[in-house]
Amino acid sequence: MSTPRRSSKRPAIRIASAPPGRTVDRPADDEIWPRVTRELADDLAVDALARDRAGKAPFDEVGRLQEAGLPALLTAPGPTRRGADWRAACAVVREISAADSSVGELLAHHYALSWSSRFFGPAPQEAATREAVDALSLDVCTAEEGWLLAGGVEPPRDGSEPGLTLTPASGPGGGWILDGRRAFASGVTVADRLVVGARPGGTGDLLVVLVDPAHPGVLTDAGAERVGQRLAGAGTVTFDHVPVEPGHVLGVLPRDEHAVAPFTTLAPLALRLLLVQVGLGIAEGALAEARDISRAGQAGADRAGGPADGAAPVGAGDDPYLLLAYGELATAAHAAAAVAERATDAFARGLLAERTLGLEERADIAVLVAAAETVTGRAAVHITTRILELVDGTAGADARGGGPGFDRFWRNARALTAPTQAAHRLRDIGDHYLHGTHARLTLRA
Repeated sequence: MSTPRRSSKRPAIRIASAPPGRTVDRPADDEIWPRVTRELADDLAVDALARDRAGKAPFDEVGRLQEAGLPALLTAPGPTRRGADWRAACAVVREISAADSSVGELLAHHYALSWSSRFFGPAPQEAATREAVDALSLDVCTAEEGWLLAGGVEPPRDGSEPGLTLTPASGPGGGWILDGRRAFASGVTVADRLVVGARPGGTGDLLVVLVDPAHPGVLTDAGAERVGQRLAGAGTVTFDHVPVEPGHVLGVLPRDEHAVAPFTTLAPLALRLLLVQVGLGIAEGALAEARDISRAGQAGADRAGGPADGAAPVGAGDDPYLLLAYGELATAAHAAAAVAERATDAFARGLLAERTLGLEERADIAVLVAAAETVTGRAAVHITTRILELVDGTAGADARGGGPGFDRFWRNARALTAPTQAAHRLRDIGDHYLHGTHARLTLRA
């Protein structure tokens, strides 16, 4: 696969790694990643509307991410690496999504997949093996190679697709042969490596494998034009007799749910939580841009001068109904952020527990993530819908003609939240609250 294009106007912020055998003095993590993320978000926001309307494959966007070092953020620290934790990763996805939610979704799927070997691989049996486990983990390999990951581990949702299958490879090297066809929501048109789940013979335990999309047996078709999230790199991938080396089997998910460790089933929750950050970013980005429009309108009214009797001028920003609307929308965004942050904290604690995570703790995390999905999804759709009305009322014909491009926030919120069944989430939350019922330990998001 060709290396993603680099844009000449981007500042290269290569901070994720250093030359082999040499360490680099850097500021503390809490100084590095917010600064780098802010710079990249500002850069993406400049031409977000133009890129959304062009609808091209996101090679340039991936190049910007890699220049900033963000795909390597969520990795174990080492002598030549400076990683960050899941809280930082969620914050990065949220801020990038406020500028361009398609790029935020690319990054969300990448971060979730980068931990595949930790979720599905064998557990370290003793502290002495920790360094060896870190060295072989996919997140570390991804950081060192500069990869962007895409794909999906979960089986098809509706059974309409047969899924991916593995057959034993003949020859002394062993391994597997991967076949099948799957549609993926993000990144497959531009990824450096694919992480997918497949079953030997179509049955039994699910194996999580790493695939190079440059192999001639891997054929990728870009998805049809989407309503929203147009630059997320969605598409359908066909695997035709693709070899998988034994070392590229990242882990296994037992078919018997009773044999699945609670820690392993944090994997789908990781992706769901990161997509919550994308939705939250959409809502906050739309609200911030609308505020700028309203402020600009008020400044224009102020410059035009006030009434002849010398009374204070009244601009668009002094409209009590406009202030009421912004108060409502800002409150909805604050509420969604609070629920999302509580879920993020609980998830981070679950990761620290690793293989000692119990069923009760996992159930509590699942409920908080489901609550964050529901609250954030509703807030994102409501805020972006209401913003269209506010901007249309402020900008008039320009907005109806496509003016500031606020329709993209609404389209992105709709596209992102459509696959999530809010009623199912609420039912699970209610069952857990009323009866203490645990959600099933499955891999489905």
